[in-house]
Amino acid sequence: MKKIQETFKFLEKTTLLLRWFTPVIALLCPGQGAQKPGFLTPWLELDGVSEHLQKLSAAADLDLIRYGTEADEETIKDTAIAQPLIVAAGLVTGKLAQRLLGDRDVIFAGHSVGEITAAALAGVLTEEEAMKFIRVRANGMAEVAAATPTGMSAVLGGVEDNIREAISAAGLTAANSNGGGQIVAAGSLENLAAFAENPPAKTRVIPLKVAGAFHTSYMEAAQGPLADFADTLTPKDPTSALLSNFDGAPVSSGSAALDSLVAQVTRPVRWDLCMASLSEAGVEHLVEVAPAGTLVGLAKRGLRGTPASAINSPDDLNALTAALSA
Repeated sequence: MKKIQETFKFLEKTTLLLRWFTPVIALLCPGQGAQKPGFLTPWLELDGVSEHLQKLSAAADLDLIRYGTEADEETIKDTAIAQPLIVAAGLVTGKLAQRLLGDRDVIFAGHSVGEITAAALAGVLTEEEAMKFIRVRANGMAEVAAATPTGMSAVLGGVEDNIREAISAAGLTAANSNGGGQIVAAGSLENLAAFAENPPAKTRVIPLKVAGAFHTSYMEAAQGPLADFADTLTPKDPTSALLSNFDGAPVSSGSAALDSLVAQVTRPVRWDLCMASLSEAGVEHLVEVAPAGTLVGLAKRGLRGTPASAINSPDDLNALTAALSA
C-alpha cells in the first residue's frame, strides 16, 4: 500500500511538472472589421482549402470564395457578408493552426463574431452549425442596422473612467472594451459625430468600418431569431478552455457557451477581461487566425511581451512552426 501511495505522489508531481513546463497557447479569433479585399486568395494554394470553403459556403448560402478573393472593400463591409466570411476564414486557418499545435494546452477566445469561430474550433458547435448560426446572426444584425443609422467609433488613449463617463453622457454605449487604451463607443451616428467633435481629454476618436451599433440595445430585434435558432442546436462542452466575451472567464459548458453567443448580440464585449484571463493563465504564445492582426495588435499593450503569431498566409504557418519549435 505504501509503495502504491508513493507511486501516486510521484505521478502527481510529474504531472504538475509537465504542466509547468508545457507552454499554454491562446488561439484567438478576430471580429468584424478585420476583413480585407482578397485576403483569402493565398490560402487557395493549399490542398483542400477550396473544398473546405465550398462546404462552409453551402452552409452559409454565400459564395465565400468569391467574396474573399474578388469582392471590393465596400462589398465585404456589408454585415451579412462580413460576418460569415470572417468566421469561415477563421475555421479554415484555425484548423490548420490546430494541426501544428498538436497536444499543447490551448485556450480559445474570440472577439465579437470571432467568439462563434472560437466556439466551433473548441468543439461546441460543428462547422455547419456555426455557419448557419452566423448566417442568422449576420442577416438579423444587417436588417436592424439598415433600419436605423448607427455606428461605432474607437476611442484611443485617455483615462478609462473619464472615457466611460463621456460615452454615457453622449448617449452612447461602451460596446467594446478592448484593453490597451481602447474603448469602442456605439450608438446613433448623430451622437457619435457630436462625441467626436468634443472628445474626452487626451483621446482620439476613430470611426470604425462597421454598419451598426453592435453589442448594444439597438440590436435587440436581431436577438430573438438567433435565440430561436439556438434552441434547435445541441452544443457540446468545449474540448479546452473557451473564454466568454461577457466577463473573460471560461464558459462552464456547451449550453453556457451558446447562451453567451446569443446574449452577446446586445451585450458589450469585454476583450480586456479576456486578455486578463490569458495573462493569469500564463499564456506563452498567441496565435491569431485569419484575418489576423487586430488582436495581436491589442496584445502588444494588453499582454505586453507575449510572443504572437498572426496567421494571414500559408507562410505564416511555417513561421508558427518555427516559433513553436523555438
